[in-house]
Amino acid sequence: MIPVTKPFMPPLEEYQKLLQGVWEREHLTNNGPLVQELEQKLQDYLGVKNLLYLSNGTIALQIAIKALDLKGEIITTPFSYVATTSSIVWEGCTPVFVDIDLETLNLNPALIEEAITDSTTGILATHVFGNPCDIDAIQAIADKHGLKVIYDAAHCFGTKYKGKSVFSYGDVSTTSFHATKLFHTIEGGAVFTNDEDLQYRMSRMRNFGHAGPEHFDGVGINGKNSEFHAAMGLTNLNYIEDILQSRKEQCLRYDELLKGLIVRSIAVQEASCWNYSYYPIILESEEVALRVKKALEKNDIFPRRYFYPSLDTLGYVETEALKVSKDISRRILCLPLYVDLVKAQQQKIVEIIETNLIK
Repeated sequence: MIPVTKPFMPPLEEYQKLLQGVWEREHLTNNGPLVQELEQKLQDYLGVKNLLYLSNGTIALQIAIKALDLKGEIITTPFSYVATTSSIVWEGCTPVFVDIDLETLNLNPALIEEAITDSTTGILATHVFGNPCDIDAIQAIADKHGLKVIYDAAHCFGTKYKGKSVFSYGDVSTTSFHATKLFHTIEGGAVFTNDEDLQYRMSRMRNFGHAGPEHFDGVGINGKNSEFHAAMGLTNLNYIEDILQSRKEQCLRYDELLKGLIVRSIAVQEASCWNYSYYPIILESEEVALRVKKALEKNDIFPRRYFYPSLDTLGYVETEALKVSKDISRRILCLPLYVDLVKAQQQKIVEIIETNLIK
């Protein structure tokens, strides 16, 4: 079987070595030494000012919205994983969808201003498939209208924009370290900010508001993560350069194998260094996409309709249908991509695609 992705698994003995220390210390959670070590090593590796390690990427979004005290309407993208929208709704705000750019698949900045109302307090944009948004344009609009910016950078580990980690941009950036991501801690996520006061606020929010054993500084939630998850992150971090290089080589191989076929991928944002976290292909129609998907699955190859459906179709939101997002979501497939995917498997995948493009 060839799945759309597989988690990177480091050598078991290296992971067990860190777990031995957990057994000896009997410190399993609550900001343990491995969590602190992982936070520092990630800050150093990514070159970011502040990082808080959390239980998952959804909690990261919820904490970001709460810490920025966003109310009313938040402009966002319909082309993302459901957590981007559900976090807005969960925090009592209203998602206002703006359509996406046809080439990058990110939120289209040219459409943002017409969606701004007196109730708008923020913009929550996703760097889709690790491909940076038009960060400068979005920030200019936010500055003009006094809005806060959150980036859902769940796919962005290793991505850079203008020479800096993409996590460095926005009032808050969030990410996911879920097992499906190229860097994972089994479950996990993080928030990033350059604002020290905001960093302090989010650090309290992730731990029930604790500012000491018997003192609370504001409302909080349980957003912490454990020593076991941090141990996986620390072990995987030793292999991150190999993981990134492998993804790049596989994506470039797909580029070569698919050359000349009636498919396209995304246009990577200028001034960015992409991390090759996914390999999406956009086909001529939904009919072709479903036919290709079915043919691959018959051969035990499992691509994913990622992202489908467009989030403006969710039952708990009210919005007009967005033409580009709806169209792209119906005819996009993400192809298998993971460290031990081999050339022969990629060749087989592309041969099946080519055979089923025209009927």
